[in-house]
Amino acid sequence: MTTPAPLTRRAIFAQAWPIMLGQASVPLVGIVDTAVIGRTGDATALAGVALGATIITLVFWTFGFLRMGMTGLTAQAEGSGDRAEVEALLLRALAIGIALGLVLLAISWPVREAALAIMSGTPPVNAEAGGYMQGRFLGAPAALAVYAINGWLLGLGRTREALALQIVMNLANIGLDIWFVWGMGFGAYGVGLGTACAEAVALLLGLLLVGRVAGASVLKIIGRTPRRLLTDRARLAKLFAVNRDIMIRTVALLILFTWFANAGARLGAETLAANHVLLQFVSFSAFILDAFAFTAEQRVGSAYGQGDRRRFLRAIRLTGEFSLLSGALLALAFLLAGGSLIDFLTTDPQVREVARTYLPFAALIPLVGMPSWMLDGVFIGTTRGTALRNAGVAATVLYIGLDLLLRPAGNMGVWIAMSASYLLRAGGLALYFPSLLRDVSQTGTNEPT
Repeated sequence: MTTPAPLTRRAIFAQAWPIMLGQASVPLVGIVDTAVIGRTGDATALAGVALGATIITLVFWTFGFLRMGMTGLTAQAEGSGDRAEVEALLLRALAIGIALGLVLLAISWPVREAALAIMSGTPPVNAEAGGYMQGRFLGAPAALAVYAINGWLLGLGRTREALALQIVMNLANIGLDIWFVWGMGFGAYGVGLGTACAEAVALLLGLLLVGRVAGASVLKIIGRTPRRLLTDRARLAKLFAVNRDIMIRTVALLILFTWFANAGARLGAETLAANHVLLQFVSFSAFILDAFAFTAEQRVGSAYGQGDRRRFLRAIRLTGEFSLLSGALLALAFLLAGGSLIDFLTTDPQVREVARTYLPFAALIPLVGMPSWMLDGVFIGTTRGTALRNAGVAATVLYIGLDLLLRPAGNMGVWIAMSASYLLRAGGLALYFPSLLRDVSQTGTNEPT
């Protein structure tokens, strides 16, 4: 609950670098998951982890509003100086996250079986995917609660605490994956179980970090927060409206990525595994560039809460500059070093060959996807759920149509459609930007660079 930091390039980078390190470690976990299984030389197990991870991402990130909605709402409450609402937002989100996680755990078996029945994996691949998912569902309550804590920390601009939370969770994940797979021989199930245990560790640390930031434990926050504030109808209505739209948008985008994975599954286990390897490049890019998108969420949301038009536009410009430069550097790095990274991630010669063929598409996505990630940050920070929902749904529908049209081109068509989906999403959000700008007050002063 600090006053807003000055909006300079130095301040933007100081806020973004902890997010960048924390976010970089997220795809590194995916890379380790892939490498731990991939270096066993079992393409079926690798394809199973790829398929299972896609389904789990679809299921868990259906509730990604607990992170995204929290960041925007918390930033706006902090920008307007409403400390009580900042704490009430945390309590509401934690309660919702834990409750939804318990529901997911209770219905995990039918969800798992239904999802695998829909996908195009072979029976051996589905068996490995089912084992991975069985392990992951055990961590559902902790995972969703951590979403809420992470969103709250980012909304307050407490990126170093968010970094500590992410690093500890990911290090625990890496260590447990190696132990369960190579040490215990649990295979794909071990990868999922390792992640679930790491999420429990992260929840415990997250609650401690909340106490440090708020100056009181979660129990004390519960005790000092008026019940009328927690149950205020107007605030709850806004919370559920924003979360509903973000959830629909998230589901649409997760369907897009699930469709992409299923497109690879139709072309065989080697293509599915190769696309999963290349998707680690895409994930790494998204998480790195999200450092500036998350910074935009907090800075733009705070300026929006203050009604400061000049600060609002400056936040977009400065975070956009960093995002564009980072996207270009990532694209260049992948083009130059992508082959060596593919060889590290898998020892299967056929998977390596397919992945190298389509590497240029994955390498260029940091540039192609940058505008959509940045605009996501702007619209999440201002909690413009309707725009996010409509752009996400439209991009997914158009992507699926394009993928169907390009099926004769095989895996090249799969990657062309995926690349185009980022441009479609950015274009949809850009249509809503003029109306967003009109709603920001004409206040504010010039700030130094």
